[in-house]
Amino acid sequence: MLKRLARTLSALLLLFAASVAWGTIWDTVPDEQLKALQLERSATPKQLYDALTKRWEANLTKGKFAKWWEPIPFDQYMAPPLFYKSQGPDIQATRAQCVECHSAVTHGWVKQWQDSLHARLDEIRALPDSDNRAYKKSIIAEVEANMREQGLLAAGTPLKEVGCIDCHMGVGKQSGNHLTELRLPSRADCGSCHIRQFAEAESERDTQIWPQKQWADGHPSHAVDWTANVETASWAALQEREVAMSCTMCHYNQAKCDGCHTRHEFTPVEARKPEACSTCHNGVDHNEYEQFLLSKHGTQYLTKGDQWDWNARLSDAFTKGGQTGPTCQTCHMEYKGQYTHNVTRKVRWGFLPFQNIADNLDHPWFQERKEAWVQTCANCHSPRFARTYLDMSDAGIKHGIKLVEDTRKVVQKLYDDGLLVGQKTNRPALPEPEKDEPGAFNSLFFSKGNNPSIVDRTFAEMWEQHVARYMKGLQHVNPGGWTYSHGWSDLIKDQTIINEYDTVLRDRAKLEQRVQKLEAATPQKRAGWFNNGHAKPSGLTALADDPPMASAALALAGGGLLIGGLVPFGRRRRGKDGADATAGEQEPR
Repeated sequence: MLKRLARTLSALLLLFAASVAWGTIWDTVPDEQLKALQLERSATPKQLYDALTKRWEANLTKGKFAKWWEPIPFDQYMAPPLFYKSQGPDIQATRAQCVECHSAVTHGWVKQWQDSLHARLDEIRALPDSDNRAYKKSIIAEVEANMREQGLLAAGTPLKEVGCIDCHMGVGKQSGNHLTELRLPSRADCGSCHIRQFAEAESERDTQIWPQKQWADGHPSHAVDWTANVETASWAALQEREVAMSCTMCHYNQAKCDGCHTRHEFTPVEARKPEACSTCHNGVDHNEYEQFLLSKHGTQYLTKGDQWDWNARLSDAFTKGGQTGPTCQTCHMEYKGQYTHNVTRKVRWGFLPFQNIADNLDHPWFQERKEAWVQTCANCHSPRFARTYLDMSDAGIKHGIKLVEDTRKVVQKLYDDGLLVGQKTNRPALPEPEKDEPGAFNSLFFSKGNNPSIVDRTFAEMWEQHVARYMKGLQHVNPGGWTYSHGWSDLIKDQTIINEYDTVLRDRAKLEQRVQKLEAATPQKRAGWFNNGHAKPSGLTALADDPPMASAALALAGGGLLIGGLVPFGRRRRGKDGADATAGEQEPR
């Protein structure tokens, strides 16, 4: 009886907390976002959702390069609001029929949904407060309050479940036409219930405003990753759209949420583990996952992670979950003690290290973020240790930038002087909307004739891949990652290759100039039967200009070599007995 009374009281308190929050915006939503949306903090969650959705829809487009590319069928799964079209049967389906039919057709979907919290809300409501999952009761109450405010749930009625129709046809609907009403859920669809999380994630575009315009507003972040993709000229110019699709398969978080919360279970346990980030954050230009795993932080996760309680709230991971080392989420989702869906709030260097970032690290915008990092690291380390490491990391990144910028001058000068291999004879134009420039991003994806040259390709890898890995190794505390196995040693290799090509190409250019001067200074007249009595330049140029003459000259040269080779035989000293002075050699006959 007492336990039942306690559960009832707990539920009432949660409803009261939700009602208090209703009519004011959560403090995890940044002021910068409210200002951008022209909202006061006293606005309602519905007003926040409506403003967010309006802006989100306006920004999810084919981008400024739209006329140069067309979607392929798979694009509909990456940006459903833009491209998805149902091909299902023209039937009216009820909530129960969705589950019944798909249990036979796509049973994996149904099993994942049945294991999800969406299908088991009452189980969460029945949890004792001592359970590490009990915090989810407050989330259910928050979602119910959001739905009631939007007219999606009747007052006083608890949410029974979140079924197929709620996400694929409309929240609260009891039936719908499979052909005309079916959709794939978007970020905004998830946000209709999870308004706070939607706002936090969308706030990346509002808090990532670079003071010296090193990057465009909101970049780089998940909130604008689709835009960053479709407005990259190299991506839009690719005729092989199946190749371009691999970029899109990471740059779709702006459109939907299942990059981190895999459908149809959407479990927070999965989303809290580093593997949830690994699909996209790996490889040659953003290998954060590998760098993390090979750090001491990763060692803690790999050796002890199976002992941690992943059901604990992220903010309670160390106090209630037994966590002994950081993950991607515990570092990147925290900002000044709060954990939110804005994972770029402390970003200072961005996706790549630029000189104009290195030159401005003393600016208050960068300093404030650095101090936020010190606070994050101080959860496990002393503030002095954290600040000392961050200072070292910044200084190390600057060394890498210097290598890139010194090499950039060499590459640009070769291009300006027209000395890259094939530049004057065999450097075809790139497909639109790409533009030719030395060592550009397109050097990684296009190849025709001598475009790109080895110099282009090497420098593209240097500035877009190797310096990024070098930076990520420093930032994620993987020693080999920024010195030997990745990073610095690869940057030195790139610089070595380009400096050697610079020497070879310039020496060749000088030699060609000398040959041209010699040819111009010693003109020769050719025999009449070669040139009809007209004088022509001699040497290599003459041979190239007159194939018949070239053939004759080569024949004469060959004959001369033959005669020259025979003469020594005829001039050998003969011994008294008539034999050659060299043993074993015979007089030619």
